[in-house]
Amino acid sequence: MGFKKLLASLGAGGASVETVLTEENVVPGGVVQGEVRVQGGSVDQKIEALSVGLQARVEVESGDQEIKQDIEFVKQRLGGAFEVKAGAVHVVPFGLEIPWETPVTSIAGQRLRGMDIGVSTELEIARAVDSGDLDAINVHPLPAQQAILDAFIQLGFRFKSADMERGHIRGTRQRLPFYQEIEFLPPERYRGLHQVELTFVADSAEMDVILEMDKKPGLFSEGSDSYKAFKVSHQDFRSTDWPAYLNQWLANVGGRRNWL
Repeated sequence: MGFKKLLASLGAGGASVETVLTEENVVPGGVVQGEVRVQGGSVDQKIEALSVGLQARVEVESGDQEIKQDIEFVKQRLGGAFEVKAGAVHVVPFGLEIPWETPVTSIAGQRLRGMDIGVSTELEIARAVDSGDLDAINVHPLPAQQAILDAFIQLGFRFKSADMERGHIRGTRQRLPFYQEIEFLPPERYRGLHQVELTFVADSAEMDVILEMDKKPGLFSEGSDSYKAFKVSHQDFRSTDWPAYLNQWLANVGGRRNWL
């Protein structure tokens, strides 16, 4: 092996990779399209494998603390091995399917802080892996998801925060190793309520909606949660008055517990 080839195998003067997305805005169940551009270095090089995937930064419980962990939840290999000539550019287009369960990262045009999801790229050369930067995507709600989000806003709730947690919600159609929680702060009329957490777990036909009601501590007893889970069809969601539905649930639980 010549000196230049040796340096290239170590990454000095070797090929580099850049991913360009055609459209950053997607919805669950959609496709993010783009192309990977492999820029040849100072010598010809054989690219053993090229792949793209979807990666999310999620919270993981570790002992008595939470840490952040990058999880690649989709991976797609782009063809077989190929050679990139010195100084040449090799372009590989791709279409990467977005799982239906993928958390939303934008609501009403506002990017949710901490929702880090993007396209990852890996280039394998001589048993070495070169990972490109994460290219962020904006995952917008499905129409059925948007209807429920809008209902909370119409009831006067305010968006607080969102996070992605590693784990599984029992009794749902969840397949990914993590799920999203969207937290809302209530208006004054729900005086005993601290917040409501909302989770969507969707597939191509319908979705599970999981609600967690968190009561303010120190009123009548220690803080406690009340849960509700139901299914919503992507086709028939418009037949429900969602503000009325959610308000009835809140009123029923709060009335029984005497803290609304």
